[in-house]
Amino acid sequence: MPAPIRVLVTDDSVVLRRLITDVLSGDPEIEVVGTAVNGKNAIDKIPTLKPDIMTLDIEMPIMDGLQTLVELRKRQSKMPIIMFSTLTERGAGATLDALERGASDYVTKPANVGSIAESMEAVRSQLIPKIKSLTGRAPIAPRARPAFGGPPPPPGASRLAVPGAAPQAGPTPSGTAATPTGRVDIVAIGISTGGPDALTQVLSSLPGGLSVPIVVTQHMPPVFTQLFAQRLDSKSRLRVVEAKNGEPVEPGKVLIAPGDYHMRLVRKQGGVVATLDQGPQENYCRPAVDPMFRSVNEVYGGNTLAVIMTGMGADGHRGAEHIIHAGGSLIVQDEATSVVWGMPGAAVHAGLKCEVLPLGKIAEAIVARVASRSGGASSTRSVRA
Repeated sequence: MPAPIRVLVTDDSVVLRRLITDVLSGDPEIEVVGTAVNGKNAIDKIPTLKPDIMTLDIEMPIMDGLQTLVELRKRQSKMPIIMFSTLTERGAGATLDALERGASDYVTKPANVGSIAESMEAVRSQLIPKIKSLTGRAPIAPRARPAFGGPPPPPGASRLAVPGAAPQAGPTPSGTAATPTGRVDIVAIGISTGGPDALTQVLSSLPGGLSVPIVVTQHMPPVFTQLFAQRLDSKSRLRVVEAKNGEPVEPGKVLIAPGDYHMRLVRKQGGVVATLDQGPQENYCRPAVDPMFRSVNEVYGGNTLAVIMTGMGADGHRGAEHIIHAGGSLIVQDEATSVVWGMPGAAVHAGLKCEVLPLGKIAEAIVARVASRSGGASSTRSVRA
């Protein structure tokens, strides 16, 4: 049996330090090797405790989470760091700042829960799967048909189905995939853990005159997706918005699925629009990539370019299968540049026909595929100066 994952818990609240410690101590694969009351205290303890991973609160006295993160990245460039955030606009903004500064992932603090037991379960369901994924301990399902969750289910739950969820909604394609059309009328991106930095790099590298729309499902809670879309918009030559119900899908425009809503596309008189719903979670997620991919396939069929990037679990590979069987194509981020190779790896393990590329090559590949829609010359229009 491998040695337990060594965790350092950093939070100025004695209540949260105790809660996190109790939650993690209940897992035999995890050992809390120490706690710290602020960032300076954590930095001083790291050489002695030698943690594999640490949790880090954002608002702390003496040295806050952002200051600590910057200093740690100078000293411990590869140690995974999970931020603790609040489900508020201020908390979301600070968390996005932390991800830009090198945080590996984040969890949200329990809010509006009725008991300590509920608070512990809220932390357990988020934190333990992320600790295991970021340290390479997440379980891997059989290669032929991975049964990853995304994020993983709580202990004891089936990894293939969850009451009230629809991880395999829609028929599974069968038979021979259609011949790729070569034409791309839309780009659909699914992404999760490590997504904010990766998506920023891809979208900021695309030209402002891109002649097709882009739709994105990034696993994020409410509030976070709106601020994330605004940040992407400020860094991209494309127009980036958090999708609203009935939002037009237009060339040169990027739609981000809002937190806690599945985003699907439908064709209506006058064009294609996004619809939002709070249907059952799929792959333990809402928003989820699979329903978006299925709906994109229903509208655009083989003229779809799907992209699956860094993230926990397996969300997206079943929906991508529909796209491939309709004649569309799939790009998958490679393992070396993914923070977690769960979602991209699931597509590869499932044997889906795809092109595996490092993060730095994905934008270039999108531009090339879109250019091929007009026989090699991209028909673009100016969207943003």
